[in-house]
Amino acid sequence: MVQPLSQKAAGAYYTPDWVVRCLLNWAVRSDEDRMLDPSCGDGRFIAGHRNAVGIEQDARATQAAIERAPWALVHEGDFFSWAAETSERFECAAGNPPFIRYQTFKGEQRARALALCQKLGANFSGLASSWAPFLAATAGLLKPGGRMAFVVPAEIGHAPYAAPLLDYMVENFATVHVVAVKDKLFPELSEDCWLLYADGYSRRTSQIRLSVVDHFEPSRRPPAPTHTIAVQEWREVWNRRLRPFLLSNYARHVYQDVARDSSIPRLGDLAQVGIGYVSGANDFFHLRPSLADQWDIPEQLLHATVRNGRALPASRLTQGVVSKWKRADDQILLLRLPKGGDLPRGVRKYLETDQGQEARQAYKCRVRDPWYSVPDVQVPDFFLSYMSGREASLVRNDAGCTCTNSVHSVRLRSPGAAKYLDSWGTDFVQLSCEIEGHPLGGGMLKLEPREASQICLPRLASLKRIDKLAVADALQTMRSWRHYAES
Repeated sequence: MVQPLSQKAAGAYYTPDWVVRCLLNWAVRSDEDRMLDPSCGDGRFIAGHRNAVGIEQDARATQAAIERAPWALVHEGDFFSWAAETSERFECAAGNPPFIRYQTFKGEQRARALALCQKLGANFSGLASSWAPFLAATAGLLKPGGRMAFVVPAEIGHAPYAAPLLDYMVENFATVHVVAVKDKLFPELSEDCWLLYADGYSRRTSQIRLSVVDHFEPSRRPPAPTHTIAVQEWREVWNRRLRPFLLSNYARHVYQDVARDSSIPRLGDLAQVGIGYVSGANDFFHLRPSLADQWDIPEQLLHATVRNGRALPASRLTQGVVSKWKRADDQILLLRLPKGGDLPRGVRKYLETDQGQEARQAYKCRVRDPWYSVPDVQVPDFFLSYMSGREASLVRNDAGCTCTNSVHSVRLRSPGAAKYLDSWGTDFVQLSCEIEGHPLGGGMLKLEPREASQICLPRLASLKRIDKLAVADALQTMRSWRHYAES
């Protein structure tokens, strides 16, 4: 017997009834419209229209959909297999596609999805979450002039893998309209959700409509756009991101007046930003000073490390801070062993412990030779927080520490580059962090290395001429959209 998929594995978080009714109003024009829900779950969307077809991979949900909407045609199975074979075309589509991250959206289903989308002209990377290919494949099943209305993750506003979807949409619909909603449509999820509406399939548009709303009010048509964004501007100025348009036009112009100045560097111009090392078995390779003494491990084979951003002080990591960690017997000494040569007796005995035998079986350890030599250990000039609450921290490394991949390693390209980092704590640079980074749920701001490299770093003197109140307000706006609450 096939076990039903868990809610998380299926990406199945069912849509509130009032949102269902709203999206059906947007998509359906007449009782004769044939409507598709590519992942119908328990049948909430297909129950709202008498001429509907639903696809669902989970057997238990399929049965619930049939019971909820006995008039609908419900197919059990993989949507992408069905979509590749069906000859049926639809006037409209509506629903809430499964949000399965790329780590789980894999294997044959992913291969089928990406191949089908590529045939349609939507080229997704291997990092695409499931919902984006679902929507592209659904659009390909519409009749000319067709419409679609869907719940989408707020990642549509910033994720690189979502950009091919919007590229595909603007090339294939006369209207592409995104509704950015600050309040959570699914209060039980950390993930924010927005809405996507498209009309006029088989045509194209040169603009994206965006409605920015704090509270979503049900309506028979999408709300009036607060921004009409030229596709060219979205692509070339804002790097295929909609998140900057959560700001007012004036705030964006204030930011762009500085950011577009070619004399003002980005962090990537000044430094290499990368992740720290991956040990493969953190608890084994990071020792407390007392444990290092117990096994008589030489000091030269231990390197003080920053294991996470929470351990970092505000601006400078000094030897005094590291000494405090050691006095507290914190687990901050990386066992840094060379690839070749004889190892001291105490180290050999430590490697032979039960914990060592377990560590050597961990994936990252067993695929390297020798298993106990942690690669890519670097001493950066600065540490940059990977995930942040109120603001991203850039901390000078005066203690010569290294760091794990929970913290970014920042290595200056030249000694003179450090003078440009004086503006880091300003509202303008923190706004740049918000614009280039992205929300991670729970109020957190996440900066991938490629995002961090785009942070704009003007000198303090050049910031004197900007509208400081506008920048401060814009910064607060961006924090509020990731639900960061000031303490």
